[in-house]
Amino acid sequence: MSAKAKTDRLIPMGVLKGAHGVRGEVRVKSFTADPDALFTYGPLMDEAGKVLVTPLSARPGKDHFIVRPKENLQKEEWDALRGCLVHVSRDQLPEADDDEFYFEDLIGMPVYTVGDTPEGRVRAVQNFGSDDLLEIEIPGAQATVYVPFTRADVPVIDMAARRIVIPELALWANPDDEDA
Repeated sequence: MSAKAKTDRLIPMGVLKGAHGVRGEVRVKSFTADPDALFTYGPLMDEAGKVLVTPLSARPGKDHFIVRPKENLQKEEWDALRGCLVHVSRDQLPEADDDEFYFEDLIGMPVYTVGDTPEGRVRAVQNFGSDDLLEIEIPGAQATVYVPFTRADVPVIDMAARRIVIPELALWANPDDEDA
């Protein structure tokens, strides 16, 4: 991934849960594996890149953090932002370890079955309550295809070459063909 692509991308990392008290604090729920790491990535922005919260301090709450922000908003203003996703710039995240990646970095990657001609590209990584799924766009197909994001179904993810291999993509693209 190019350096420019990394700096231009905003990754949703948490959600605002409204005001905490009347002293200007705000509740923030973190989506990160290490929840308080959210506050080490710089200001928290909306999807357009506008800074919503610049944390000065954060302390644990029940299922969230109580944040003392640099921004001076009234209780009603914080409450109006309840449910707003907070994003950080992709370039603020640490590099992934070997054989690891951020789901966000998979979006747009070409998908191959065999050979050197891509047969689709990753549109998104989804989870509808069970396991992760790769949502694949296939040129000419009427709808996207969902492939279980397992090593068996997606055996190759080569981040350096920007290449994903799904050998049985046709089975997922045409599930009714199996019955014939």
